[in-house]
Amino acid sequence: MNLTLLHSEFRSELDLRLEKVRYYMDIAGTDALLVGYPSNLYYLAGGVFRGYIYVPIDREPLFFLIPPSECDEPGCHPVRKPEQIPGVMKDLGYPVPTSLGLEFGDLIYSEVERLKALFPDARFVDGTNILRHARSTKTPHELKLMREDGLRQATVYSQIKHCYKEDMTDLEFQIEIERVLRRTGCLGFLRAAGSRMEINMGSVLAGPNADVPSPYDFSMGGAGTDPSLPVGASGEIMNYGTAVMVDMNGGFNGYQTDMTRVWTVGDVSDLAHRAHDCSIAILRDLEKFSKPGTLIGDIYERAAQLSEDAGLREYFMGHRHKVSFIGHGIGIEINELPVIMGRNKEPLLKNMTVAIEPKFVIPEVGAVGVENTYVVTDAGLDNLTVWSEELHQL
Repeated sequence: MNLTLLHSEFRSELDLRLEKVRYYMDIAGTDALLVGYPSNLYYLAGGVFRGYIYVPIDREPLFFLIPPSECDEPGCHPVRKPEQIPGVMKDLGYPVPTSLGLEFGDLIYSEVERLKALFPDARFVDGTNILRHARSTKTPHELKLMREDGLRQATVYSQIKHCYKEDMTDLEFQIEIERVLRRTGCLGFLRAAGSRMEINMGSVLAGPNADVPSPYDFSMGGAGTDPSLPVGASGEIMNYGTAVMVDMNGGFNGYQTDMTRVWTVGDVSDLAHRAHDCSIAILRDLEKFSKPGTLIGDIYERAAQLSEDAGLREYFMGHRHKVSFIGHGIGIEINELPVIMGRNKEPLLKNMTVAIEPKFVIPEVGAVGVENTYVVTDAGLDNLTVWSEELHQL
């Protein structure tokens, strides 16, 4: 199989990623990681395969591939089951780890216990946080892929108005947008960090449905069309005088960008216009304010204060159900680190990629506001999802 990062021309890229991973391994005090979660396999191998990656802190990584996965690149070793990993390591002269990181937050309990049994004398630490912190800052190659995502997502958004027909339901509208996304190259799969977030290719929220809470920790909810996936479009006709928020998938190449824009069906209230303009003003302010070293919690507090100053705090980040964040990291998955919330006292780091979404829910009208994906630079936030932010009529 084609494991991109194992090809010699990508060796320098793999080295950059390993350097970050090992930095956080050292902080956690662990000798090695054993990686098996698809998003992390993709990060360290350039492809998803059946098997595991063993990452020592001071030696070359080992790639263990279980059939039908196979690879003839250096460092790849075929095994039929994980129990063979210690034997291969011994034959190669790799020491038994005294401390091993496993993906407690990503793998199921039974798999974690099975992997623990491979090294019964080791101390185990949570490798999920090690890898999430390493992935939160991007290499130049990763940023290139995300810039491509942003351009392609903006191209799709420029065509959204043509997806609309009078008396459409929100679900019919979303399906037409999904069609454009897939024809433009979207992979059609939205990887999300965490086990309790479920969504399809994104969300279209029309009118009062935006004020319906969902059981997921989303800034905007929606009833959905079935109890098995209670989020997003509800199948109702999009009525005159309402806002339609489009927050659809931007994953074209293994990475993702996150982007929200709002259209209206006819005219909407002055309050909705004022809230949407406030969202844009918050983004302009945060783009200058948010530089490397800025405390992440201060970003949230600044946005919340700007909504308060505008007299719109009642509608900020929800109405019937409010959330306590205004953004999140994004890359291979959405909802990566960092979470942009008031109690996060960690600093922004250069080359973090974050989606910032100061949104408002206006009762009976719907959701308004803009979401962009940014990369953190010395000068502030650099927008990867450049497209018109104004309210547009369908």
